[in-house]
Amino acid sequence: MTEPEKQEIQYIFSDMDNTLFDFVHAKVEACTAVVDRIGAGEPLEMLSYFLRGIYGFEHLENIEDYLKEKYVFSESLFEECCRIYEDVKVEHVALYDGVRETIEAVKEMGRSFIIITDADTENAYRRMKRVKLDGLVDDVITYDMSGKKKPDLGAFEFALKRSGANAADSMYIGDSLRRDIAPAKKIGMTTAYAAYGDRNDHDRDFYFEPDYKLNHLGEIIDIIQKKSSKNVRLFKKRF
Repeated sequence: MTEPEKQEIQYIFSDMDNTLFDFVHAKVEACTAVVDRIGAGEPLEMLSYFLRGIYGFEHLENIEDYLKEKYVFSESLFEECCRIYEDVKVEHVALYDGVRETIEAVKEMGRSFIIITDADTENAYRRMKRVKLDGLVDDVITYDMSGKKKPDLGAFEFALKRSGANAADSMYIGDSLRRDIAPAKKIGMTTAYAAYGDRNDHDRDFYFEPDYKLNHLGEIIDIIQKKSSKNVRLFKKRF
């Protein structure tokens, strides 16, 4: 892969789910808890309802449809299952190794670390507080703030404008080639594909060349340093 032309990176924008933590694992655990409660179905079968693209990856109407499919639906059970799903999902959100140390290093280098997510503000901050990143990152830009979901370029344009950043001095990190890498590169950002978190089986027929491919989030530190005009070691690695 040819390294892109050197341009100092001042702003690091990142996806949240499956880039900073394994969100699919958390959803499987949540689906397991719901299946155990209703005594019917299988966790991965229930997860597939969230992947249909009918309501959205986090819409609770997916649970309603699943309960109806299993002939156990009632309003009270649906409300209970939604509570179980949301609580168990958040309980099982855990950072990938080295994420906190990487963000701390980015901040020590004088760069900004900003999250762009399709989650709404309430759910995004529940997850961020769970992994104790809410006081570490510079901003969390959610779907209800921008009014756009990735891969819509509007989500990225809103984030750049809100942060006072230019695409040319920004990096975007994400686990989806279609929803993260392609639009970020189109808008002119340096792109880093979080291959370690890619669980997008439904996108396997889509490919878009990222600027960098990551096996670990900490690899962005070397990228930032290589593209720095000073090109010096700015901190001691801790991971």
